[in-house]
Amino acid sequence: MNKQFRRAVIAGNWKMNMLASEVKAYATGLNFLCAGSQNWCDTVICAPFTALTSAVQNFSEKNVYVGAQNMSQYTSGAYTGEVSGGQLKDIGVEYVIIGHSERRELYGETDESVNAKTIAALDASLCPIVCVGESLQQRESGVTFDVVAKQVKAALRGVSADSVCKIVIAYEPIWAIGTGKTASPQDAQDVCCEIRNVLGALYSPEIAKTISILYGGSMNDKNAHELLAQEDIDGGLVGGASLKPELFATIINAANQ
Repeated sequence: MNKQFRRAVIAGNWKMNMLASEVKAYATGLNFLCAGSQNWCDTVICAPFTALTSAVQNFSEKNVYVGAQNMSQYTSGAYTGEVSGGQLKDIGVEYVIIGHSERRELYGETDESVNAKTIAALDASLCPIVCVGESLQQRESGVTFDVVAKQVKAALRGVSADSVCKIVIAYEPIWAIGTGKTASPQDAQDVCCEIRNVLGALYSPEIAKTISILYGGSMNDKNAHELLAQEDIDGGLVGGASLKPELFATIINAANQ
């Protein structure tokens, strides 16, 4: 990562795990484990909807931001089961994951809906963590750069230069999500560098330098340091390793070095 131009971001995605009643103990443990470390990293916990209020209450004094894992593209209306950006902001949420591969694969989210949600998140003054990434078949076919570039361009359609600086991009190769497989540091760097090149072409190289790009393919306590040492990897969107404070703290501390 290049701390001269942008801050590191380590975001934990709890997915459909953790009860609201478990958040306080987690927050206390994480705070203890990270005490005394440098503050060069923004830490985000993306909790399930049912635990968001508890997360806001328990992380508010611990320099940890709270994020949601999804949101509606609509501001209000007859959308049973949906949650709007305004509703998230109202309870103290500051980040939201948009277009995670599981949402795309399991729930049919498209490039178009990802774009609509990204704009809705910005309108609600939330920071979108926009996810992009290729499947194993696409990687083996040699079209990784084409797929990721298309997703980035689609997600940012209609987003101004002023607004794009408020967005975080997460590269999460689908074949590495929840599988324990991880792209090599060089492979991850190559894709993140390409994402920055796309941002530079869409906006400007100067703006592209300021946007944090995260790696989201099974980053853990053992591989974090090597991944974060890459020039264009500015943090991680961490799944399983974020469920245990001791593992997540190791990743945070690696980003703070």
